[in-house]
Amino acid sequence: MSNALHPSCDVASAQAQPCGGHADRPNLVIATTILASSLAFIDGSVVNVGLPAIGADFRADSSQLQWVVNAYLLPLSALLLLGGAAGDRYGRRRLLIAGVALFAIASLACALAPTLGWLLAARFIQGASAAMLMPNSLAILGQTFSGEAKGRAIGIWAATGAAAGAVGPVFGGWLIDIGSWRFAFLINLPLAFAAIWLATVSVPIDREEQTEALDSAGALLATLGLGLTTWGLTEGSAHGWSLFAVALMAAGGVFLIAFVWAEHRRGDRAMMPLVLFGSPSFVGLTLLTFLLYGALGGLFVLVPFVLITAGGYSATQAGAALLPLPLVIAVASPLAGAFAARTGPRWPLIIGPLVVALGFLLAMRIGAAQSYWRDVLPAMIVIAFGMAGAVAPLTTAVLMSVDEHHVGAASGLNSAVARTGGLVTTALIGGVLATMGSSLPTAFGVASVCAAMLCIGASLSAFLLIARDPR
Repeated sequence: MSNALHPSCDVASAQAQPCGGHADRPNLVIATTILASSLAFIDGSVVNVGLPAIGADFRADSSQLQWVVNAYLLPLSALLLLGGAAGDRYGRRRLLIAGVALFAIASLACALAPTLGWLLAARFIQGASAAMLMPNSLAILGQTFSGEAKGRAIGIWAATGAAAGAVGPVFGGWLIDIGSWRFAFLINLPLAFAAIWLATVSVPIDREEQTEALDSAGALLATLGLGLTTWGLTEGSAHGWSLFAVALMAAGGVFLIAFVWAEHRRGDRAMMPLVLFGSPSFVGLTLLTFLLYGALGGLFVLVPFVLITAGGYSATQAGAALLPLPLVIAVASPLAGAFAARTGPRWPLIIGPLVVALGFLLAMRIGAAQSYWRDVLPAMIVIAFGMAGAVAPLTTAVLMSVDEHHVGAASGLNSAVARTGGLVTTALIGGVLATMGSSLPTAFGVASVCAAMLCIGASLSAFLLIARDPR
C-alpha cells in the first residue's frame, strides 16, 4: 500500500527536470505518464492485498512471502537512479516504452507462474522495468512543460497516481475474491498497451545526446549490497539470527561499502554523488525519508495481511479499509504545501512524522479489531493527516537543500531512499508474518510500536539536521 504514497515523494524528480522541448499533444503526454506510472503504483498496492492468497496457493512460509514484496522493491531501489541516467543517454521515450513493455511481459509471467520461484523471478523483472519507466515517465513530464503549466501537470499526475494507488487494492481485492490472485496481475496488461500506444503518438522522438557513460559498476554493487543485506534480514527475522543470516548481512555490508567507494571515485559522474551529503539538511532529509517511508512500507504490508488472516476480511474489504489513507493525503497535501510555503518546511517535517507516530500507536488495535469504524479508521485518518503534513514540505526541502547542479540527483536519490526504506522494513517483519492464531494481534501491536519509533526518529532527524532555511 505504501506505493500509493510514492507519487508524493517522486514529484521532486519532475519539478527538477528543465523544460527541453515542445509536444504537439501535451494532454496526451500527461495521460502517457499517468498510465505508465500507474503500473508501478497499482501493482505494489495490489500485491500487498494478495499476499495471503499467494501464500495459501504456494504454501509459502513467512520469508517467502517477504520476497514476493522485496523481489520487486530490490531492483527498483537499486536501479532507479540508473534508469534515469539511461534515459538521458539512450532516450527517455525509448526507455519508457521498453520499460512498460517489459513490465507487461513480467506481469503476464506473474499471472502464469507455476511455482513460487517463477513468481519471484517475474517480480524481480517487474521491479527492474519499473526502474526504467518511472524516472523517464517523470522526466518526460518535466521536460514537456514549464512554469505554471508544469505545476498543473505535476499536480494532475500526483493526484491521479494517488487515486490509482487507492483504487488498485479494492479492484485487485475484488478480482482475488471472485477468481484468483493471478487476475490481479492482469490489470497491468491493458494499462501497458494503452501507455505504449500513447507514447508512440504523443511523446516527441528522442534526440541523440552524448552523455557520460552509465554508472554500471555502482548499480551492480548497490544491487548486490542491498540484495545480500535484505536476504540476511529476511532470514534472520523469519528463521532466527543464525550464522548464515549474519554472514549474508556482513557480505552485503562489504558490497555497500564498495559501492560508496566506487561512487567517491566517480565524483559528479556517479549515480549517487557523495557531494550531496555535504549538506546537513540533505542528510537529515535522507534519514527522515528512509525512516518514515520505511515505517509505512513495512506496516502496510502487514495491515491487509492481519485484516484478512486475523480479522476475517475479504481481500476486497481489506483493500477498501485502507482507502482513507491516499484519499486524505491527496486532499490535504496541497493545504500542507501552502502552509509550508509560508512557514518553511522544517516544522511541518518535525510535526508530521510525530502525528504519523500517533497514528501507528492507534493502529495497535487493528490486530484485534472488532469494529472497522472504531479500531481501523481512526488510525488510518491520523496517519494520513500526518503524512499529508510531511510529503509536500519534503519535496520542497529536498529541492532547496542542494545547489542547482545537483537538484535532479538529489530528488532521484530521495525517491530511491523511500523504496529502500520499505525494502529493509519488509525484510524485518518475518516474525509477524510467521505468527499464527491468537498471537498475531500481539505481534502486530509490537510492529506498530516499532513503526511509531521509526517515525519519532524521522522527526528527530528533521529537528536536529534540517536548517531553518535549508538553502
